[in-house]
Amino acid sequence: MPLSRSSWLARGQWVPLSGVAALVLATVCACGSAPRAGPSAEGTFAPSSPPPSLFSTRSDQADSSVPLRVEPQSCWDEAVLYFVVLDRFADGDRSNDRDVRRGTPGGFHGGDLQGLRRELDEIAGLGATALWITPVAQNITGFVTGAGFPDWAYHGYWADDVYRLDPRFGSEEDLRRLVDDAHARGLRVLLDVVYNHVGYGSRYLSDPATRAWLRSEDAGTCGRDDLTLCVAGLPDWRTEVPRVADYLMDAHLGLAARVGLDGFRLDTVKHVSHEVWQRHRQRVRSELGDGFFLLGEVWGGSAQVLDPYFAADELDAGFDFTFQGNTLAFLQGRGRPVAFEHYLETRQAVRTGYLLAHFLSSHDVPTALYLLDGDLDLFRLAALLQLTVRGIPVIYYGEEVGRLGGEWPENRSDMPWGERPVEPGEGLARNEALRADYQRLIALRRNHPALWRGDHVGLKTEGDLLAFVRQDPESDDLVVVAVNRGAEPVAMELDLRQPFGAPDGDAWPDPWQATTDVLDAWNRERLPVADGALAVALAPRSARILILPPTGEPGPESTIHDGEAEPCPASD
Repeated sequence: MPLSRSSWLARGQWVPLSGVAALVLATVCACGSAPRAGPSAEGTFAPSSPPPSLFSTRSDQADSSVPLRVEPQSCWDEAVLYFVVLDRFADGDRSNDRDVRRGTPGGFHGGDLQGLRRELDEIAGLGATALWITPVAQNITGFVTGAGFPDWAYHGYWADDVYRLDPRFGSEEDLRRLVDDAHARGLRVLLDVVYNHVGYGSRYLSDPATRAWLRSEDAGTCGRDDLTLCVAGLPDWRTEVPRVADYLMDAHLGLAARVGLDGFRLDTVKHVSHEVWQRHRQRVRSELGDGFFLLGEVWGGSAQVLDPYFAADELDAGFDFTFQGNTLAFLQGRGRPVAFEHYLETRQAVRTGYLLAHFLSSHDVPTALYLLDGDLDLFRLAALLQLTVRGIPVIYYGEEVGRLGGEWPENRSDMPWGERPVEPGEGLARNEALRADYQRLIALRRNHPALWRGDHVGLKTEGDLLAFVRQDPESDDLVVVAVNRGAEPVAMELDLRQPFGAPDGDAWPDPWQATTDVLDAWNRERLPVADGALAVALAPRSARILILPPTGEPGPESTIHDGEAEPCPASD
């Protein structure tokens, strides 16, 4: 959620698909679609080359009025989530541009539901499988000045009426059409909803019928613990009162049912009690079905911090706030590779049937490219790591085309559209080569079950080298990821006839032991194997993604993955 500058100083940072319930057998991992054909040509292009096909509809030569369609995710384990701050993405309806002040960082910039709907091909074309959008409830009309400049509710987190949509974003019909069009492209849709607080000076504080439903600083009723704190001075819902919780659930669940949402991103989870979240889960399942997905923001979340919410089955997934810092520290040489490997291993300790969602950038933290001082080589490595480790990778709008961002409020700058006439980001430069790399990484991830559900096993942590194995026992899929963060080349030698990971580790699968070469799917290069020995050279600040060559094909121009993943297992 957006925080005021004073809160940033305190906390250290700025802070259905129709019928889906019948198709999903359990909370997270049950499949919601038939087995997919999958993208077909991953590994056949060098970085920054044109990406492989991800779509079942429309070629580049086809009628552009026909929407792109990404192959739907088989389950949430396989998801690649694209996060949009609605106001900063695309303006599709100039008639609702009230309060638009594009020259100010805290003003509305005009992005809305119609604009996002028109640009869904941008997201489907990337290969993402799901979309998360910021809240659309009606927000307060005024602004606050605690940040040192007028700061409006463009982000959607300062509600004034949870039963209405903010006309500056669009209508409920606009939202329904967006969801329908997203589904037509194979995308699922998560809406951000807020159960903890309302906006500054909200009408709920002045309405005699609801005034007692909130704690506020003006009334001196804010507490000091997580559940009664008025976060950033925002009026705090008394969700421990059943009538208040039901009022909010009726609003959010009702909207989800009417427009066909696939899930919620839940804001400020730790500021609402476990009892409320458990009752919320019960109502969600009863009214929206078992397949309705709940992704929670628990500030500072990690596998350990999130476990109480998973143990009580309150959430399906939670954000891993530790991924950005650990990944950037590794790439910038702050700490040894063995420390980063240990961190990646701790991410395995997630309760069966639940997921972590990991991001490089978000609206609440400085963007990764900015923290890397604009270094695109390191940022590419960060993206490669994000898309080859376990969990749901969350791509923050525009980072895939090189949007620099920055500290708050620049981390919420406009989506770059280059020469396309799309406001508010028309004329902002785009890095299409970086976007092509994202497309290829997503295709690699989706074609290899090892990358989205496989086990993680450390392989090498020497000098500036990090290498690990992702292995999926169900499909016998195995991928080796190696990263050289340093300024000098490094060499890695693997003996495919000896156990990997440790002297008493697992044996390489028989096809790996018997192969005479492997394919670096990232750099379009075959590497020879002699008597089980594989020598891998990594250039400075580079990576390799090693897989077996496709069976019976002469070279790396062919389809890489020659089998389909089995359906995701049901949750325990």
